[in-house]
Amino acid sequence: MKRKTTLGVTALSAVLALGLAACGGGTATSPSSSGSAPASGGGDAVKGEFNAALDKVFNPSDKKGGILKFANSGDWDSLDPADTYYGYSWNFVRLYGRSLVMFKPAPGQEGNQLIPDLAESLGVPSDGAKTWTYKLKQGVKFEDGTPITSKDVKYGVLRSLDKEVFPDGYTYFNDTLDLPKDYKGPYKSKGVNTDSAIETPDDQTIIFHLKQPYSGFDYFAQLPATIPVPEAKDTGAKYREHVISSGPYKFDKNEIGKGFNLVRNENWDPATDPNRKALPDGYQVSTNVNADDIDNRILAGDLHVDVAGTGAQPATLGRVLTDPNLKANADNPTLTRLWYTSINGNVKPLDNIDCRKAVEYAADKVAYQTAYGGEFSGGQIATSLLPPLIPGHKDINLYPAGPDNHGDVAKAKEHLAACGQPNGFETNISYRAERPKEKATAEALQQSLGKVGIKLTLKPFPQADYFALYAGKPGYAKANGLGLAVNGWGADWPDGYGFLSQMADSRVIRETGGSSNVSVRDPEVDKMFDQAAMETDIAKREAIWGQIDQKVMEDAFILPGLWAKSLLLRGKGVTNVYINDAFSMYDYLNMGVQ
Repeated sequence: MKRKTTLGVTALSAVLALGLAACGGGTATSPSSSGSAPASGGGDAVKGEFNAALDKVFNPSDKKGGILKFANSGDWDSLDPADTYYGYSWNFVRLYGRSLVMFKPAPGQEGNQLIPDLAESLGVPSDGAKTWTYKLKQGVKFEDGTPITSKDVKYGVLRSLDKEVFPDGYTYFNDTLDLPKDYKGPYKSKGVNTDSAIETPDDQTIIFHLKQPYSGFDYFAQLPATIPVPEAKDTGAKYREHVISSGPYKFDKNEIGKGFNLVRNENWDPATDPNRKALPDGYQVSTNVNADDIDNRILAGDLHVDVAGTGAQPATLGRVLTDPNLKANADNPTLTRLWYTSINGNVKPLDNIDCRKAVEYAADKVAYQTAYGGEFSGGQIATSLLPPLIPGHKDINLYPAGPDNHGDVAKAKEHLAACGQPNGFETNISYRAERPKEKATAEALQQSLGKVGIKLTLKPFPQADYFALYAGKPGYAKANGLGLAVNGWGADWPDGYGFLSQMADSRVIRETGGSSNVSVRDPEVDKMFDQAAMETDIAKREAIWGQIDQKVMEDAFILPGLWAKSLLLRGKGVTNVYINDAFSMYDYLNMGVQ
């Protein structure tokens, strides 16, 4: 799963209801309180069962000790809370950082509920939802014992605004806070008074002032940028090498490109933190590990979790699905995620809509599905953007891929002729080098588009910088002919706005890089987002999401691949395992190990 996006919507409204009534209030319960009784301490191995962790806790336990071992087939975009936008990173960051609020650590849909974390409660709106106030809990400290104050939270948010230093981070706060004109963050605008955007009247209170009302601000408050950062220990871009912990674990060793270790933070006080069990003694995380090797090591028992959370590789699926013992330690969730390929209209001849439509028709959707492991673990063939689980989804299929979904060669050639390229054309297709499924997708498209004369040259790039330096950097993509970019998106929150805005609003695109939207540039679509932001009627607003989906497909800026499923592997001896719907993967916060 990828979260590599930014927000550029200019009209945000207090009346944009994002379901906060259902998501607000209450306190967290431990995972073992949801769906299963606690185990007797986690001493003996619990017999597995297929899909046992979908909507309940598998192998619940409160036993402490042991080391959890994670691996990543690529590298982090960044461990810095200001500069990270992968879903697995947002999941993992909660082990060493505490944001103002958080998604509830609980199985299934309960995990979509927002609850307080560093703050005493969810935000208190005033001034028609243009102002949001949070009170910090007493007694919370950094890893060195220094008390955490509201000023540390403010500084964390302000530093995240600098997109030259932190190109991978989102721009939610850049776009919504009532910042001084031309403010560029504390490094470049040192000493500028920012009380118009964020006030800290005392050490426990932080007040956010927005340019326009927005009723969903608690979703922003759960972002990693609200994790406190002590200004005296901020090292700018190098801060990722040792983030100062506010959570139950701190960094012991961090070798960028190889991996890192977390150990217990002795200054974390569980009395201030009912959300975290802090069961393991530590975490060992290896990066840049071959994806197939990760699967094999999990099955062999010497690795617990594939941290990326995108599921087992195609080479592993046959073994798991045909062996009852292996299948018993797997889960097959349906996700609010789309695997897709961006069609970049900034790259000739794809600036011509008929050339883009030729790509849509020529694509072999069955081959796309096979690249991700088939329907069981890859997902359902998609014909538009919005997954069926997202409100506003409607049936759209503007480019039927033939009766057998292997592509419509005749229609593709018809549009090639219309765009002045009757014999086809050449372009490049990018993908993340460490992801075999994306490579297989690029190869499948190379073959199917080749049937109509569209010649693709494969261009792999590193996962960590895929959007910051390559596919998501408009100048680089144009100069290097990245006409197609294999992509994927899971929503920041389960709503049409949280899903579509990051893929389809052209105002999220920035020349410095880091944009998830690398292809959709349509002012009419931008206006629809503003219209939705002002719509008070839920049904009418949800209908707009479907209209945006329709318009983006009419523009042919996105080739939808699959509405995703995945086959996740539970490592041997892992306790408190469950799928959290907010992250569409296992919840890493309260896992333990026998």
